[in-house]
Order: sequence, then structure tokens, then C-alpha cells
Amino acid sequence: MDLGITGKWALVGGASKGLGFGCAQALVREGVNVVMVARGAEVLQQAAHQLIANNVHSTGPEVLFVPADITTTEGRAAVFATRRDFDIVVTNAGGPPPGDFRNWDRDAWLRAIDANMLTPIELIKATVDGMAERGFGRIINITSSAVKSPIDTLGLSNGARSGLTGFVAGVSRSALAGRGVTINNLLPGAFETDRLRNNFQGAATKSGQSLDAVMDARRKTIPTQRFGHPDEFGAICAFLCSQHAGYINGQNVLADGGAFGGTY
Repeated sequence: MDLGITGKWALVGGASKGLGFGCAQALVREGVNVVMVARGAEVLQQAAHQLIANNVHSTGPEVLFVPADITTTEGRAAVFATRRDFDIVVTNAGGPPPGDFRNWDRDAWLRAIDANMLTPIELIKATVDGMAERGFGRIINITSSAVKSPIDTLGLSNGARSGLTGFVAGVSRSALAGRGVTINNLLPGAFETDRLRNNFQGAATKSGQSLDAVMDARRKTIPTQRFGHPDEFGAICAFLCSQHAGYINGQNVLADGGAFGGTY
């Protein structure tokens, strides 16, 4: 299927690895020019070179990378100094650490809200009017399945991402939708990423079990009996960014192998 987005420009956060890289890779495969952003300069550069090397299009697309912390004003300024206008924006920042809410002070909450709520809002604010003027725009916020099924130890993430979800529910249904701009949230469950493995390692250390035992126990709770792969997450993201997804707006698209047990 031709997604109809060849030649568009996309901004992808957290793009050096994991789900962000999966999204960037899927978009490049569709002929989208991509600006990749992540904090680690060396890993980001390697990821960008990998996308360029694997490019199947003979004449492009362009792959640019900006090593910056997009959750800061300075980081966002560096991104927009590289390119101002984008047709597609994939917001993505690492989730806050797990823990006991009794141990989180005000600063911990502000860091979580800044990274996982306010930064996506700032990126939306900076790009949607240009998208509307051009008659096409796609914004995908990578949030978490915890928005629908909260995890007690991930309270910082539950709170900050739920705040973003409420904001998107309103702004996505504004006049922007009538001008070709859609805004959706993509909710990953358990995907094979460094963050997932680190969380499992913490659980293994705390419980005294082996890492393999903890991971296997989690797999068995998922109807598909496996973890997701960043490539398939990227494919979902690319479709939501496509011309064919113009009637999908203001939605929370859950990709978790059927782990969420609710009807709605």
C-alpha cells in the first residue's frame, strides 16, 4: 500500500533506538524526510547512518539528526533551527522512573510533566498552524498502555501521560481537524526495548528471580504470548501518519498484543 506521504517532512523524538527508531525507520521506508532527535549524539548518529544505508529509495529521502534534549527550550530551539516546518511530528520522550509515590517530591512530578505532557504540547503548538495552512498534518504522541490500564509503580507516567491524553482529546477536535490535521496517541504495551528490559531487571533484582523468569512470566500474561517489536510499532505509526488515516483523529490506539482486558 502506498501511504501517500513520500516527500513529507517528519520530526521524530527519541529516535536513536527503540520505538522512536522504529517509527523513524518506517517513515523513511515510505519516502518521508526525517529529522531524528535524541540526547545521545553517538548513538543517534549511528541510527541515522543506519537508516541512510538501508534506504530503499534511489533519490532520497533526507535523514537529518539533531543531538538535543527536546524536553528543554534549548533542545527544541536546536530542532527548529535545523528545520522549521513539519508535516508529521512523532512526540516521544523516555518515561519517568518507577517507584513509590511517597518518595516523589514536587521536582520529580515537574520533571515527569515537563517531559511527558508539556513537551508534546509545545511541539504541537509550534507545528500545527503550519500544517493547517498547508492542508495536511499528522501528530502522533507515543504515550503508554498505562494510560488505559495504570501500573501502580508508574504513577509519574500514569499522571503525566493522562494529562497529555486529556489535552489531545480537546485540541484534536478543534478547527484543526477540518483543515487536514489529525492528532492521535499511540499506546505501546510491552515492546522489546532497552527500557522494558531495564524495568524487568529491576523487578528481577527485587524479587530474587532471574531476568529470564521475570520476562517469561510477563509474556504469559499477553494473549499473543510475545513482546512487540519496534518494527511493527513503527508500521502502525506510519499508517496513522498516512493519507489513508485522515478519518482517524483524537484516538488512543493501543498496541499491546491484547493484554488490556477491557471491552472499550
